[in-house]
Order: sequence, then structure tokens, then C-alpha cells
Amino acid sequence: MTNRIAETSPLVYARVAGGLWLILAIFGGFAFVSVSSLLVPGEAAATVSNIMASESLFRIAILSDLFSQTVFIVLVLVLYKLLKPVNNFAALLMVVFVIVSVSLQSISALNQIAVLFLLSGADYLRAFPTDQLPALVLLFLNMREAGFEIIAQIYFGLWLLPLGYLVYKSGFLPRILAVLLIIAGFGYLISVVTFFLFPNFDTDISQFTFIGEVTMLLWLLIKGVNVEKWEKRALESA
Repeated sequence: MTNRIAETSPLVYARVAGGLWLILAIFGGFAFVSVSSLLVPGEAAATVSNIMASESLFRIAILSDLFSQTVFIVLVLVLYKLLKPVNNFAALLMVVFVIVSVSLQSISALNQIAVLFLLSGADYLRAFPTDQLPALVLLFLNMREAGFEIIAQIYFGLWLLPLGYLVYKSGFLPRILAVLLIIAGFGYLISVVTFFLFPNFDTDISQFTFIGEVTMLLWLLIKGVNVEKWEKRALESA
């Protein structure tokens, strides 16, 4: 009986979610920073040179990105298990947004894989003039970046809104976390609007919204949830 309680304890779900979120942040951040370090804005030849000189890093970054997307799916499923006693519909909506985000980001990663094909030196690439290949590489990398700016930030912003709502209504997690998560969600969405309407605007608003995500991550990992209040919500929703 004790083992069953331990296995189904909301503290287990909370700490697993916190650990998965940390893994997501590490691998996703590594992928983003690694690829960004190889890019030279507007300089196709220099970018190609950097990628060819650090091809292993570029390949590892792609794998790291895809791995982080897999972790993201597992994370949201654990959060669903933790938060569905609050509101099942909102919890399902959170899962849907993440699955759409992961699907589209994984497809967008094909742009980086296309770069590997372009730089492979395969015979069929002789159909392209040599001086066009760097331009094509930069085009695909820009498409990947645009995919991140549009796809990732739209759905990453959207999934944080039902998450914030669930945390706010839960009673077993601090409401300040919910406020920070909702601010983060709107921050991502505002960044998308800025990307389209104000393309020369240098400041990325979403870079200031990470506080909510990091705070939630650490709270789940370290503090967990109020078990008594979670059990009360679970009984009410049963």
C-alpha cells in the first residue's frame, strides 16, 4: 500500500516534470546556441565555412533539438497527469498545443537537414552553380530560424496560457507562478506579432519572459506541490 502511494504521489509527478523541463531547457538551449554560433548574419560563405569546420557540432545540435522535442511531449503528459484534477479540458488543450508545436518544429528541422545535403558534395549538386550553394544554405537556415520565431513562439506561448490557468486555479501551486507563466505566454505571442509588423525591432520581448518558466521548473523540482490540497482536488474531480 505504501509503495502504491509513493508511486502515485503528486510529488513524484511534480519532480519528474521539473526534471524533464530542466532536460528540455539544457538540450534545447544547447541546440539553439550551437547553431547560432555558426551563423554569420548575411554572410553565406562565412556561414558555410563555419558549418563545414564544425559539422559534428551542427549534427549534434540537430539531434539535441529533436531529442528536446521528444522530452517536451513526455513533460506535457506528466503535467497533464498532475493538473487534470483542476480542469481536464484546459489540461487537454495544453497537451494539444505542445503536440502541434513539437510536430511543426520537427518538420522545420528538415531545413537544417537540407543544409547537410547541400554540403554533402553529392554528384547531383553539380546542377547548382558552386556560388549558389552557400546562398541556398543560408536560405534554409533562415527558414529554420523563421520557423522557430513563428511556430515555436506561437505554440510555446499558447501552451503556457492553459498551464498558467491550471496553476492559478489549482490551489496546490503558488498563484505567482501562474501569473509569471501567463506573462511568459503573452510575451512569446507579442514577439511573433513584432516579428511580422516590426521586423527591424531589435529587442526580442520573449527573452524577458523566461523568469516564469525557470521559476516553475525550479518550484516543481525542489518544492513540488501541496499533496493534501492536490488530493482534495483529485477527490472533487473524481
